[in-house]
Amino acid sequence: MPMFMDFHPDLKLPAEAIADITQGAKAKAQDQFGVRQVELYHNPEGPVYCLLEAPSAEAVRDHHASLGVPCGDVHEVTGILPEA
Repeated sequence: MPMFMDFHPDLKLPAEAIADITQGAKAKAQDQFGVRQVELYHNPEGPVYCLLEAPSAEAVRDHHASLGVPCGDVHEVTGILPEA
């Protein structure tokens, strides 16, 4: 399935949200749009990068909209390491 990355320049996630996202990523849970959180890169000042597996960029936008999180540009990406 394609992988996508998006960026949130001013999204400050509380520890509880990070814990929930971590649990879902570890469980490889998919939402109703077929989106699965692969990784989340963040720091306390607010920049957040989401790495998601999804059927399309539109599914990524729908995923964020369902969470009430603004979603800017969505980029399809590939990695350099083989899947585990």
